[in-house]
Amino acid sequence: MQNTAKRFFLVAALALAPTFASAQDYPTRPITVIMPFAGGSASDVVARILLDRMSKSMGQPIIVENKPGAGGNVGTATAARATPDGYTLVGGGSGPVAANVSLYKQLGYDPLKDLDMIAPFAQFTIVVTASAKLPVKSLKELITYAKANPGLNYGSVGIGSSQHLAGEYFQQVTGVKVTHVPYRNIAQYGPDMIAGTVPLGFQWYPNVAGPIGAKGAVPLAVAGDQRLAALPDTPTTTEAGTPEYKITGWFALLAPAGTPKPILEKLNRELAAAIKDPAVQAGFATAGAEPTSLPLEQAKTFHAEEIAKYRSIITKAGIQQIE
Repeated sequence: MQNTAKRFFLVAALALAPTFASAQDYPTRPITVIMPFAGGSASDVVARILLDRMSKSMGQPIIVENKPGAGGNVGTATAARATPDGYTLVGGGSGPVAANVSLYKQLGYDPLKDLDMIAPFAQFTIVVTASAKLPVKSLKELITYAKANPGLNYGSVGIGSSQHLAGEYFQQVTGVKVTHVPYRNIAQYGPDMIAGTVPLGFQWYPNVAGPIGAKGAVPLAVAGDQRLAALPDTPTTTEAGTPEYKITGWFALLAPAGTPKPILEKLNRELAAAIKDPAVQAGFATAGAEPTSLPLEQAKTFHAEEIAKYRSIITKAGIQQIE
């Protein structure tokens, strides 16, 4: 009986040995991170800042592959089907790995079953922004103007993105009626905002930094508790008279489900160390993002809770599911 038990444990140890060895040595070759949004988008900007730092500390290149489409679903689905060995990861926003569960009838993947969250790493406070073509200079003026001119267009990186839902939530809070315009490539949004054809944004700062810097758009309010370092003169929504409108988006790093836990734990540690780097924090601040991180198990709980939160917002907004 003892010999049988010894043989069992020996076989089990031999079976697990390659996993432990690969996790200990990981990474031994370049890592690919699929970015389900276009290059230059807010999530792309901060992810590259983080991944550059992680690449240096891990001793291997981290290659970013932009694969936009269908509100982030195309790239996320590709990553969900990848080999779970730690060499293909995905940048997951609150749209494709949370809100889209409730928005799409056939998503093509289950974020909780097909992906393992390594950790969220950036929070983006929504910036209410208006084209300089609109006759508004404050949040109160925007609300008054929007009520008198229903249907103003606002842009986002796609259906189900935090920017899309921030616009829906703005309608719920203020009673205005605005029209959502999703972009496959957010780079086109800036010129459209400046031109006044899509004059509104409930946006992550990097997506409107260009129009604001060119004086083609005006940041009216920051939908958080504190002003952004990148926009020190822009009031919070509380300061601007609409305290109930507070909303943020987030971005995270995930891996295909089944990736060995030791590899997930190593990536979690590397991510947490990277966001403590002053250079990374400075880059995030410039991009209007706040660095964040969670231990592996807490990240999993956070993921499930965010899916439930967005389900509630979408249900209240009465948004029909996309075929």
